[in-house]
Amino acid sequence: MIDRRDYPLIAALALGVLVMLVLSLAWGDSAVSLPSALRDLMAGRHSVGAIIVGQLRLPRAILGVSIGAALGLCGAVMQGYLRNPLADPGLLGVSGGAALGAVLVFYTGLAGVSALLLPAGGLAGALLAVLLLLGLVGQGGTLVLLLAGAALSSFAAALTAMAMNLMPSPYAAYEVMRWVMGSLTDRTLTDVSISLPGTVAGCLLMLTTARALDALALGDEVAESMGFRLRGLSGVQTRVVVGAAVAVGSCVAVSGAIGFVGLVVPHLLRPLTGHQPSRLLLPSALGGALLLLVADAAVRLLSGATEIQIGVLTALIGAPVFFHRVIAMRRSQA
Repeated sequence: MIDRRDYPLIAALALGVLVMLVLSLAWGDSAVSLPSALRDLMAGRHSVGAIIVGQLRLPRAILGVSIGAALGLCGAVMQGYLRNPLADPGLLGVSGGAALGAVLVFYTGLAGVSALLLPAGGLAGALLAVLLLLGLVGQGGTLVLLLAGAALSSFAAALTAMAMNLMPSPYAAYEVMRWVMGSLTDRTLTDVSISLPGTVAGCLLMLTTARALDALALGDEVAESMGFRLRGLSGVQTRVVVGAAVAVGSCVAVSGAIGFVGLVVPHLLRPLTGHQPSRLLLPSALGGALLLLVADAAVRLLSGATEIQIGVLTALIGAPVFFHRVIAMRRSQA
């Protein structure tokens, strides 16, 4: 349920997402009349405008919204569950598992067999990482989750680096490196169909933990006394881990690793939602979608002969936010 106090913030963020979505569909290297292209697309006519919008710009815009929303929501849920404002989606090691799966598809040469095998490999790597994470954590608490996620991330990163090091072709290694840095370029509706079901399912599962996150802000014992089950198959921890892992894994499978969205967006919006975890979830999803659409627009604007990877740009946006935060904290403690 949406808190009435958040209506203005949610409306502003939703309007921003809508504006950027329209701009993403309308703006590009080729001049296209968006209304005409959409009419042709809806009517099934294969005009130049309909092809450009339907096959190039629309998948990119949809993925920008869905991936940004999933990363923003996942960051808010992870920070609320772990009670740590520096937690982010990459903490679980699922991003590393998805990246490793995609890299192995490159390494084995399967990427040249079918374009579907690359996202399929990323999704398989993410699902394997989920199973390993759940097996490692068991009935353990947040500390065990953090340690297991860190171990899984390090192991996946080491295997990814080894696979890149052993690649016989420097061009293949270059392609892998660019993919790992994250991008929405040249994605198709097939990529959308691969990513969207898992992204939506994972986000819905995470949203079921909203009230539990408010209770957890008072401590584990208080949350359990209020009737929230923290461990077990249907417990809060399982829903957080599985929801975040499925959503993030589905995103990374088609976009590569895009960092800082889940870390920065909740951090910026938390003061506007009264520092209440449940109130932060929807604004973080909308804020993540808005940030990724803006970053994608900046990528298209700033890129020359070589396109800037969107994961690099989000990191460049996110790092100064934390520099500013460090300086503000230092001044407040002076």
